[in-house]
Amino acid sequence: MAQPLVKKDDDRDDEAEYSPFMGIEKGAVLQEARVFNDPQLDPRRCSQVITKLLYLLNQGETFTKVEATEVFFAVTKLFQSKDVGLRRMLYLMIKELSPSADEVIIVTSSLMKDMNSKTDMYRANAIRVLCRITDGVLLTQIERYLKQAIVDKNPVVASAALVSGIHLLQTNPEVVKRWSNEVQEAVQSRAALVQFHALALLHQIRQNDRLAVSKLVTSLTRGTVRSPLAQCLLIRYTSQVIRESASNSQGGDRPFYDFLEGCLRHKAEMVIFEAARAITELSGVTSRELTPAITVLQLFLSSSKPVLRFAAVRTLNKVAMTHPMAVTNCNIDMESLISDQNRSIATLAITTLLKTGNESSVDRLMKQITNFMSDIADEFKIVVVEAIRSLCLKFPLKYRSLMNFLSNILREEGGFEYKKAIVDSIVILIRDIPDAKENGLLHLCEFIEDCEFTYLSTQILHFLGIEGPKTSDPSKYIRYIYNRVHLENATVRAAAVSTLAKFGAMVDALKLCQCLVVYLCNVCLLLQVRDRATLYLNTLGGDGEVVETDKGVKEFLFGALDIPLVNLETSLRNYVSYPCLGHIYKSSMVHHVILALLVFVTGGFRRCF
Repeated sequence: MAQPLVKKDDDRDDEAEYSPFMGIEKGAVLQEARVFNDPQLDPRRCSQVITKLLYLLNQGETFTKVEATEVFFAVTKLFQSKDVGLRRMLYLMIKELSPSADEVIIVTSSLMKDMNSKTDMYRANAIRVLCRITDGVLLTQIERYLKQAIVDKNPVVASAALVSGIHLLQTNPEVVKRWSNEVQEAVQSRAALVQFHALALLHQIRQNDRLAVSKLVTSLTRGTVRSPLAQCLLIRYTSQVIRESASNSQGGDRPFYDFLEGCLRHKAEMVIFEAARAITELSGVTSRELTPAITVLQLFLSSSKPVLRFAAVRTLNKVAMTHPMAVTNCNIDMESLISDQNRSIATLAITTLLKTGNESSVDRLMKQITNFMSDIADEFKIVVVEAIRSLCLKFPLKYRSLMNFLSNILREEGGFEYKKAIVDSIVILIRDIPDAKENGLLHLCEFIEDCEFTYLSTQILHFLGIEGPKTSDPSKYIRYIYNRVHLENATVRAAAVSTLAKFGAMVDALKLCQCLVVYLCNVCLLLQVRDRATLYLNTLGGDGEVVETDKGVKEFLFGALDIPLVNLETSLRNYVSYPCLGHIYKSSMVHHVILALLVFVTGGFRRCF
């Protein structure tokens, strides 16, 4: 299996090495653009130069005003060529250059001529270019041609005019709104793409009039839409009307639901899925309304097309969040998707099963997931971990198997976000499931024995200092904490010392055996945490005497700051940067203390206390 992967990487390297765009420089391409001025134009060479110019523009390369003007005037000379391919490249180049108002006049006559050409390709592209570079004054002059193009018999020309209208609606809405009659006629076109673009433009023209949109949907849901693309668009507009009517009405039957349910029997798969998705997203949808949509999505789960399987399992995954019982009937089909070659489909199938499964199926799912986890990326693993956490909170009696699974994957390879998701999940389970506390704390202790992330080590140590003293045998965690004092960096050592102090403050039995005091005395030999250890020794009675930990000590160790850290950080920054005081305290001890406190606050080490 390793050889094909290496071969694939080699192929990618070869592709990158022999890319026709490698090493392209703007200056060299501008020099090549002189080919546009040749008396005998070479269409192939001109097309190659335009391709390079388009590549530079799309890579973010900027042309100066002089460079753009020179290229534009040189490109306009290509209108004399009769080559169809070069003419298409010419249209693209003019659109990307976005000429100024003075320069637009130069190409207007040529584009107007192409709009009335007998070649449909010229007409469609000329419409697109003119509408892209034109202003309001020129638009009124060509408005008559655009209206005619909307109802043109050629679908390419009609679609070009409609798409241009969609773009122009953002800049010249008053002009485009006058095309409503032509657009309404185009909605009845037999061409699928024309009907799709016409419906999109007509809806945008009426989108601010709720009654007009409702009338549009009412008229079109009677069966006049033939294009599958337009039908999908109509389903979305229908869902919008349903949502708006639901917010205004107090109850009763849901309008247009019969139309959505009827679309589930459409010939086109995209329409069926769009209708099913729309039904599942209805607010306050009932089980009776969900049933036909779930049935259709269940059929898609066994489709031979990966896109349909993915769409169906993703929709069911969303439904499982609000109606898990409605998705239960699909569990058998989703279990077969765990081994799907598409890892996205497999991940969604697993997370959906975890949301909809019952208590008896947990162990079986865990066995299937164990083999699956090693084959997916960290981003998918995080999704699975979050689903397992939700499942454990749903079935607390299964915490042992689920906690063991989380601890096993915690010891495997993975990035910071993945490990953090596992640690957060274990922490939440410990807090919400009392029986899982001691088992979960031991798993966290074993993890910090070989943890490469300082943030996670300090987080676990802080949490251990809060929950560890409350367990039946707190002394068994001391070894793990004390190891961190000797084997980790300064940040983790500081957190470990604070955690030891919390154990000493909360568990008198540990102080009676004098073990904690000895530990802290040894810690004092370490320079980085010497001051912190000395503070805690004096607080807890480091002279060897057994003192009763009073309320003030516990408040010092466990209490929260009276002010937000954000406010403290702002005040410290203002103090350090204050112009009158900055030069006075620049070399003083006060200044160093302020800087140290600022680093402490911004570093987020407050949780270590």
